[in-house]
Amino acid sequence: MPQSTNESNLITLLNPKSPISEAYRKLRTNIQFSFLDTPMKVLMVASAQVDEGKTTTISNLAVAYAQEGKKVLLLDADLRKPSLHHVLAQNNRNGLTNILTDQIKWQEALKTTGVDNLSLIVSGPIPPNPSEMLGNHRMNTLIKDLKEHFDIVLIDTPPVLAVTDSLIVSSLCDGVIMVVAAGKAEKEMVKKAKASLEHVNARIIGAVLNNLNRKDVKSSFKNVYGTAE
Repeated sequence: MPQSTNESNLITLLNPKSPISEAYRKLRTNIQFSFLDTPMKVLMVASAQVDEGKTTTISNLAVAYAQEGKKVLLLDADLRKPSLHHVLAQNNRNGLTNILTDQIKWQEALKTTGVDNLSLIVSGPIPPNPSEMLGNHRMNTLIKDLKEHFDIVLIDTPPVLAVTDSLIVSSLCDGVIMVVAAGKAEKEMVKKAKASLEHVNARIIGAVLNNLNRKDVKSSFKNVYGTAE
């Protein structure tokens, strides 16, 4: 039986009719219809710094794809401070690091979740050389193989400005989504992360503004449209 998930982080499961859940579905739809000629099969969700909601965003986006009937894989490529196994209530014993060191096949690391159509590969034990491991040809081979078996692969990585891991992984992805925490992220840090991704020819396909105050949103719309009362 699949283990239960940590629903506190998965609003798309806990309250699928909420405005936030609808926002994740809209994000999913925008990705799908914006790139009809070149389908996005491997996506990375990035942030400039820690605690901007990157893991929460990628987890809920994965659920949104799975609820649509897509065969989805969440891959935790944060080999320094992994967290997807917490979100989906799994152990972290065997995962990506075991695959990249030829200890197991990726099929053996594949975990079912409490969500139909959604599978998970956790990070596995934290290695001493994460950047070198992710830059190895085995990672490239793995991503190519996973693309053949899943409709979409979503990859979680460390913050862009913290280490080089995200930049390495971005070169293997069809697109990168930036997550920016409203009221927390510094503009210059976001611009620096964007420039770093562009320097390695990562394809940034959009951004998610996280933790935006709903009152501010309503006020902004009122100012833009100038509705009369």
